[in-house]
Amino acid sequence: MTTPSEKLLTKLGIKQTSPSPEQDINKENGRRDFLKKAGTGGLMLGAFMFSSIEDTLAHSTSNVNRHSSPSDLKITDMRYAVVMNGHARCPIIRIDTNQGISGYGEVRDGATFRYAMFLKSRIMGMNPCNVEMIFKRIKQFGFHGRQGGGVCAVEMALWDLAGKAYNVPAYQLLGGKYRDKVRLYADTPMGRDEADFNARVSKRMDEQGFTFLKMDFGIELLKGIPGTTVNSNFWDIGRQWSNDPMSYGATEHQFTQVQITDKGLDILLERVEKVRNKIGSDIPLASDHYGHFDHNNAIRLGKAVEKYRLAWLEDLIPWKFTEQWKQISLAIETPTTTGEDIYLKEEFIKLCDNHAVDIVHPDLATSGGLLETKKIGDYAEEKGIAMAMHFAGTPVSFMANVHCAAATQNFMALEHHSVDLDYWEDFVKTEKPMIEKGFANVPESPGLGIELNEEVVKAHLDPEDKGFFKPTPEWDKIRSWDRLWS
Repeated sequence: MTTPSEKLLTKLGIKQTSPSPEQDINKENGRRDFLKKAGTGGLMLGAFMFSSIEDTLAHSTSNVNRHSSPSDLKITDMRYAVVMNGHARCPIIRIDTNQGISGYGEVRDGATFRYAMFLKSRIMGMNPCNVEMIFKRIKQFGFHGRQGGGVCAVEMALWDLAGKAYNVPAYQLLGGKYRDKVRLYADTPMGRDEADFNARVSKRMDEQGFTFLKMDFGIELLKGIPGTTVNSNFWDIGRQWSNDPMSYGATEHQFTQVQITDKGLDILLERVEKVRNKIGSDIPLASDHYGHFDHNNAIRLGKAVEKYRLAWLEDLIPWKFTEQWKQISLAIETPTTTGEDIYLKEEFIKLCDNHAVDIVHPDLATSGGLLETKKIGDYAEEKGIAMAMHFAGTPVSFMANVHCAAATQNFMALEHHSVDLDYWEDFVKTEKPMIEKGFANVPESPGLGIELNEEVVKAHLDPEDKGFFKPTPEWDKIRSWDRLWS
């Protein structure tokens, strides 16, 4: 006798085969198992057959190991570990939730973990999937430079959590991706001598596969060489990285009144020409770290290097002098860029509206995190301006940058500052290699697409702070009234 189900299968054209005795036994055991589980689960078979589709689905998936229930997520803790990324301290934070999933973020290189931990009491109990709401709650506690690092670290960790909660990569939550691979740029090491220089640059291009390079050439090279700079009898031009009060390094460029002579220019141009001749004209060559001099000398330098067709001149003067940036950009052919120390989109908007630079250059660990940086890129795109991205940190922040770059159309290239650090990629575990031949792979795994390699992280903790995500109850409570309006 043909059963109704068999008639339906025949109508649908589905061929039936006779089960073997072994299959009959398995089928019967499976049926008994189902009836038993249906009864003990609180829904008897008769009720199951006449239930609504919602009840049926709820019951049938009740034992499924769900990835998360995003609407019920709550932040329960924030902890940190400070790792040494080469010579730079890089605080990594971990935000924990009531559902056992955690998200990772990174305070910008060289900044203190306190910028992030200060925010813990202000986000406890909130749903980490409400990224923008939390960002608007805490963004008042960031500022330009490294002071933006805490807010950005939290924002990164929230996207990592949200992606894990919804089981999608972070770029998908930003609107999807434009590219599967993100182009990287790396420094060109000068080496000890000519042979060492050639070997190092060849390794960058041939072995490591970089298709975009950057070099430094600044007036530090002229220290102690008579006749190359004006006013270096007062300022120590070799101390660009000093931050001591009233030192050369701590004095904004326009206020040093240092000038470059023709002799000094010739020496700097020799360095640029050496690199350009080595790598050829096909590869973009960006530049940075020129020293502290005013916009007039920036124009002078910019005109002198035009024949080398550099990809850009970066941070010639501090970012905040919009009108002077515009004067520089209008006077020279080489593209100009700034922005690695700018917090939030508003100051980028000023630069874009005034067409003061040709390229915006945010550092995601200062600029506001993934979404704010994408907003910066999108605004710049509307003004006909491209976006490159500055980065120096661990793979946690790196992968946040990769997701943002993948989701932003006018993106050019992302800096990779730890190319020669042999343990750098080992900080995290990923489904596929992070970097292949000068390009970062955009991950398809949830969140940022990384998990910490705890053994490697522990092996490179800050000697002055060996704690590894230890409890932080001292940051649990708010002790101030933070509202900015009455």
